Amino acid sequence: MRKDVENCRKCILWRTRNRPVFGEGPVDAKMMIVGLGPGRQEDLQGRPFVGAAGRFLDQLLTEAGLSRSRVYITNVVKCFLPDNRATEDQVKSCTPYLDQQIEIIQPKLIVALGNVAACYLLGKFGLRCESMEKIHGKVYEVSSLTLSLHIIPMYHPASALRNPGLRGRLVEDWRELGRIIRSLGLAGSTLI
Repeated sequence: MRKDVENCRKCILWRTRNRPVFGEGPVDAKMMIVGLGPGRQEDLQGRPFVGAAGRFLDQLLTEAGLSRSRVYITNVVKCFLPDNRATEDQVKSCTPYLDQQIEIIQPKLIVALGNVAACYLLGKFGLRCESMEKIHGKVYEVSSLTLSLHIIPMYHPASALRNPGLRGRLVEDWRELGRIIRSLGLAGSTLI
């Protein structure tokens, strides 16, 4: 599947990318983190969340009592988004890859970072998406024929970089995420 992403030409983003960002982490991870798409640093390194938002994500993971090496991190869109925005067609082109990643990894928990990731994942399971202000930190239990998991929408770490007033809210949300993980009985798994 990684080769499929590397050779993908389904939308125009392949023309301006350096390296597609497939995702990284253990394939048996119990938790997935899904963001929007790669920024400039991610595009250059071919790895998710390695820029400023990634450094903040690492701090947030620590707040939750988690280790980056124990979670699988990916994005809805796999190629560099020059304006940090994805069109509906770009999301539609890339989400089959994300769907396959979810099917292969079979996570018990997906943390959806930002509106695009949250709305796609909630919609995939027939749930209505609202503003991040209303849904951040909420736990959605979902299932399909092959999956049973929880989805927790969260503000994207980059939102606190653009709006420093949100930083405290993100830190508290991630501390609460740590408590939720323990209450779901996932703390004894490969998460921590």
